[in-house]
Amino acid sequence: MVHAPARPPAGAPPVRINLYSDTQTRPTAAMKAAMMAAEVGDEQHGDDPTVHALNDRMAALLGKQAAMFLPSGTMCNVIAILTHCRPGEEVLAHETAHILSSEGGTHAALAGVQINPLRGPRGMFDADTLRAAIRGGGRYAPPQRLLEVEQTANIGGGAVWPQAQLDSLVAVAREQGWSTHMDGARLMNAVVASGIPAAEMTAGFDSVWLDFTKGLGAPLGAVLAGSEEFIGQAWRWKQRLGGSMRQAGICAAACLHALDHHVDRLAEDHANAKALARGLRQIDGIAVEEPDTNLVFFDVAGTGRGAGAVVDALRLEGIQLSMLGGRIRACLHLDVTAAMVEETLQVLRATLAR
Repeated sequence: MVHAPARPPAGAPPVRINLYSDTQTRPTAAMKAAMMAAEVGDEQHGDDPTVHALNDRMAALLGKQAAMFLPSGTMCNVIAILTHCRPGEEVLAHETAHILSSEGGTHAALAGVQINPLRGPRGMFDADTLRAAIRGGGRYAPPQRLLEVEQTANIGGGAVWPQAQLDSLVAVAREQGWSTHMDGARLMNAVVASGIPAAEMTAGFDSVWLDFTKGLGAPLGAVLAGSEEFIGQAWRWKQRLGGSMRQAGICAAACLHALDHHVDRLAEDHANAKALARGLRQIDGIAVEEPDTNLVFFDVAGTGRGAGAVVDALRLEGIQLSMLGGRIRACLHLDVTAAMVEETLQVLRATLAR
């Protein structure tokens, strides 16, 4: 049975502090104005100038030859794997990767590929682990085709892959003749946290995408980038999957506005995440993972309360959190202020005291 999305607890008030996800961000007034002023055309036909401007800018930002605007980040991953792989081939990725945990089995259903789940702390694995997963040749083993990493690693706590570690993985992939793909949903969080330019961080990857609906605050859209040949082939899958759009410049304008105004401010989200982690650490019984970026994972088992009960109790106070893997996740973004962080800590202390 497929279940509908969970509803809030009975009697829950409207959400006033939304720590559920950075996908919950609302477009700012300035972003809406930019959207309404956008010059538009038929994106599927290739004559939307604002989409072209976004794609050109993203290709340059990511150090690739070409880029393609898509409705969602999941579609970026699906199209990338459909383009890189053939049925029966294997993708190597972390066991908590989004392509395994959060995309509905689509890569098996549509691409006919299997994903080899690799282990490692904080959503990351090293070159030795990757080498150990190399299969011998012969007809009994699936052909290994693609290395995939997620930057930042969501379930790993919003962790930023060290550049040297990425480079070592790419070196193994090149030795084996594999292609490489980066799920860059929160790539700019990694860029801001590390100080490494996006093009340098993604240089070893044949394809990469950036989501604009998370910390960058746009209502829709992601951009997939790669070589001209790769994007040309990916366009066929975009057409097949219904990802081609019409006057998409309205949404592309929001993404351009985000690049101009919402990248540097990600540092505020990171600072708020660290402040939240410090406050949580001061509450008896709560174990907190130190955040690299805007995601704070914590465990309340030591308080004697269940994670679900705590999440429901805070939702009844108008504060929304999420749970992943038995842990509670708080996601900081442009709609969450430092004052909201302090209020969340006060409400949590009071809730646990009861």
